[in-house]
Amino acid sequence: MYDVFMSRVDGFPKVGIRDIVKKTASGIDLAPSHLDLVGADPYLYSINDRAGVLKEALEEVRSSYDLILIDTPPSMGQFVINCLYAADRVVVTLDSGTFALSGVATLSTIFGDMKTDLGREIHPDMAIVTRWGEAGISECAQPEEKQDIFLRLRALFYKPKKPTLDEERFEKEKKMEQERLSTMLSEISRRFSLVFTVPYSPEIAAAQQRGMPISHFAPDCGAGAAYKIIADEVMQWI
Repeated sequence: MYDVFMSRVDGFPKVGIRDIVKKTASGIDLAPSHLDLVGADPYLYSINDRAGVLKEALEEVRSSYDLILIDTPPSMGQFVINCLYAADRVVVTLDSGTFALSGVATLSTIFGDMKTDLGREIHPDMAIVTRWGEAGISECAQPEEKQDIFLRLRALFYKPKKPTLDEERFEKEKKMEQERLSTMLSEISRRFSLVFTVPYSPEIAAAQQRGMPISHFAPDCGAGAAYKIIADEVMQWI
């Protein structure tokens, strides 16, 4: 993608999307990026229509695919603006950390700037909150029936003991985290028409290490099942 962006700068060779597309084991065609892409950002400021570089480049392959997914870099800048300008729909991904809502506010500012400067009004279609329950909030509970029997047996044979200070502190922190997540989800739901949560699953890191999508590496894990639901929703956009 560095070569594709730099092909718009005088003195650099002309490279199109078709020239860089790679086939992958998952069956998805990939237009790969590289850390070098960071070096292209300053050059984009010398181009008059810099916001439309990616949109123009994608016209070459638009008719060849049912769906083109654009993955934005984690930092704000010309690449994110290019991606938003080129996209027909926008999916915002957030983690469940404390600063997630700050990221939403920053995006809202960018959307407003794009409307003012470029005449492009952005309406995000979906929010995906990842690593949901990583802090232990979404615990793997036993089936309700078994849990009821276990609790009844325990009540019959064991007297409830007074919780230790550590246990009380843990329960208090757990309750506070549950309240934070509930407030966060309510605020995100207010800003987006569609909101999905993806539970924390260690299989995600393992899939990344092997360069495989979770749908092929561990489709039945919690995150894999959640992404399947999201994918089914996205496929309705075609």
